[in-house]
Amino acid sequence: MTKMNRGAMISAGILLGTGLGGFVDGILLHQILQWHNMLSSARPPTTLLQMKYNMVWDGLFHAFTWTMVALGLWRLWKAGERSDVPWSRATFLGSLVLGWGLFNFIEGMIDHEILGIHHVHPGPGQLAWDLGFLALGLIQIAVGIGWIRLGRRDATARGCGASTA
Repeated sequence: MTKMNRGAMISAGILLGTGLGGFVDGILLHQILQWHNMLSSARPPTTLLQMKYNMVWDGLFHAFTWTMVALGLWRLWKAGERSDVPWSRATFLGSLVLGWGLFNFIEGMIDHEILGIHHVHPGPGQLAWDLGFLALGLIQIAVGIGWIRLGRRDATARGCGASTA
């Protein structure tokens, strides 16, 4: 009997979800909608110099998200080389959603609430936008965990939990 190791698949998904969720945040909220930049509450982008300052920090943010995606791909590649890693769509998708939710919740708590360096949509109702972002993260975390659990049953149903030696 060999024990199946789902940790490699889960960690790959979490890293990829963190990076991809960060890209959605940066591309949609920072660039397309232009609601905020990384330091827009601390350094409002009202002059060209302040815009450039925010652009550098947005670039560092994107470098972080790119690094998470690269690490996630490397981890997924390594998982694919192992015979004890069960391939489950539910586990992988759940891990992606979990990683994105962790990104939203942790980044939201630190940057929006604790440091106050930017808000989801500054101005009237900014607290509601920030709390909605945190709630979305918590929902994603719960959904991700649920899908990962479904993946465990999926792998068991396929007979992935044991093999003969």
